[in-house]
Amino acid sequence: MLQATARFSERVDNYTLYRPGYPNEIILFLQEATGLKKRFRIADIGSGTGIFTELLLKNGFRVKAIEPNANMRNEAEKNLSRYSGFLSIDGTAEQTGLESGQIDLIVAAQAFHWFNPLNTKKEFTRILKPGGHIALVWNISQANTPFLAGYRELKIKYGNDYKGSQHANIATIETFFHPMKVITKKISHEQLLDYEAVKGLLLSNSHMPLENHENYPFMIKELKELFLENQQKGIIQMNYETNIYTNENQVE
Repeated sequence: MLQATARFSERVDNYTLYRPGYPNEIILFLQEATGLKKRFRIADIGSGTGIFTELLLKNGFRVKAIEPNANMRNEAEKNLSRYSGFLSIDGTAEQTGLESGQIDLIVAAQAFHWFNPLNTKKEFTRILKPGGHIALVWNISQANTPFLAGYRELKIKYGNDYKGSQHANIATIETFFHPMKVITKKISHEQLLDYEAVKGLLLSNSHMPLENHENYPFMIKELKELFLENQQKGIIQMNYETNIYTNENQVE
């Protein structure tokens, strides 16, 4: 867990600048699936630099952002302090520091796969109000173009255990929500990036080597070649499928 909370410390700038946002359709889905209202008390667990937090804030919600990594938390505070509904808290999924029975909706975006599921479930159950909801969210990179297929292979080739790292499997998710039924929603969206942004996006991934690693120059050489072979007017389209999982019934 210590490794998980510290692993993005050297990647904050790239994470902030180049990680994809989340489609606004998520808000509509959460309103339908959870009854999300402006009065809800929301906790964003593993909030990082505040990408998902800001989506909620922009839509007028108040959010308690729980993040253990100081560098990422400081970046979120710098960028989101202008929102009156934003509160930053140093805590983890297993020990949020929140009061019991006070939260209407817990969200974890691009973060749940770093949590300890058993201890997290106990903590989420403690802080949720009766009838509260949990929403687990991931942006899943697609490999449906020649560039994206090559980009995924590049991450597998040079990344440290990249292949299974970007999503919790459905069995883990269903076990986490059990005995409640899981509602799933999938939304497609994309980014349009130039080469520097593609490079920054790659380096925002915690499994990829940084400049002081011996494999870094080889990885960057292959990335640039792949980009030049596939770019259109200096731009590459990155495709994503946002997966959202929430509970249908009351958390017990």
